[in-house]
Amino acid sequence: MDEPTSSTSPTASPTPAWLPVAVPGQAAPATPEPSPTEDVKPPQAPEGAALLDELREAIARYVILPSSEALTAVTLWVAATHIQPALQHAPRLAVVGPAKRCGKSRLLDVITETVREPLITVNTSPAVVFRAIGDDPPTLLVDEADTIFGSIKAAEKNEELRGLLNAGHQRNRPALRISGPEHKPQAFPTFAMAALAGIGDLPDTVMDRAVVIRMQRRKGGERVEQFRSRRDIPALHQLRDRLTAWLRPLMDTAADLVPPMPVQDRAADTWEPLVIVAELAGGTWPEQARTACTTMCAAEAGKDDESNLKTRLLQDIRRAFARCGDPDIMRTRDLLDELLKDQEAPWAEYGSAGLGPRHLGILLKDFDIKAATHRFEGGRQAKGFARLRFADAWARYCPEEPTPESADESTAPAPGPHP
Repeated sequence: MDEPTSSTSPTASPTPAWLPVAVPGQAAPATPEPSPTEDVKPPQAPEGAALLDELREAIARYVILPSSEALTAVTLWVAATHIQPALQHAPRLAVVGPAKRCGKSRLLDVITETVREPLITVNTSPAVVFRAIGDDPPTLLVDEADTIFGSIKAAEKNEELRGLLNAGHQRNRPALRISGPEHKPQAFPTFAMAALAGIGDLPDTVMDRAVVIRMQRRKGGERVEQFRSRRDIPALHQLRDRLTAWLRPLMDTAADLVPPMPVQDRAADTWEPLVIVAELAGGTWPEQARTACTTMCAAEAGKDDESNLKTRLLQDIRRAFARCGDPDIMRTRDLLDELLKDQEAPWAEYGSAGLGPRHLGILLKDFDIKAATHRFEGGRQAKGFARLRFADAWARYCPEEPTPESADESTAPAPGPHP
């Protein structure tokens, strides 16, 4: 049977040609091929890149993120939830702020409607989470996380949940529990991506496994659209479903990807799923992902108070030895005197009476550095520290920057034989 044809078939016209007009009830007329003299439009962005652009715009419509890098990170994190079974690591998203009304809960609202299989709660027990996670895990979303970890007492009460969140960052870290009438041990999977929002920082071990978004209050003049569930959720769900349709068929590809990372160790593990999504999307997203990774990891490097304090102590001890002529051994009391002299250092106000021998030993314990009894000039014995014991810790945690002279010497060619 012949195909129906339009009675108003377009006729040839000189270039540039007007685009044909669609007539209701009739098949759309064919668009004329551009002639060689016409300007050719640039190629469209790949499907994945365009979809991530839409998701980025949707998030920015309701929430002001602290930086463009943070907006990129949230966009990629949301997309990564749709390929969780293909991932080796499940990064946490720590949405934290210094006070109320910083947009934390609003960001969680938007994330909830765009991630895969959201499981949202403001308080939960580890047992519930254990039973909710399976081979294709949900995305855990925890609001008001400061009520769980915000005080020492609360954190101690929820230590098991913190352990679950830490274990679930990496695949194949199940939790063992006695279960059933026969009281046999049963392995519960813990691997699942999780977003936690709250006032103040989360525990260090959680923050170390997270993409950290440090929210701020909006300034005057900064405007966002109000989020209204009845009006806005359907459009976000359509976007979510399109993300699923794009990414789920690519899970085998995602599982085989090992993208080059601009960071190392746990930071690389945490950011790799986001970079994988960017690589699948193409366009400018791989570059945006790595820029966000480098920038945000560098910003977080100085936020770990406890680790920062210990590193500061190592640096100050090295300066104390240098001021005293780099002796092989220093008395503990002399080292403390040198540390307390620096009025800009925190040691004079450390504890209730300033840094003392006991606290000094506690801070250095993790570096396997201990005071020992040494013989000093005059034959007198006293507690002190050997400079050599600090060498390994200095090299690992606070290496000295090479001077221009030493850098030149290290790159200079070795002298050859004279002619």
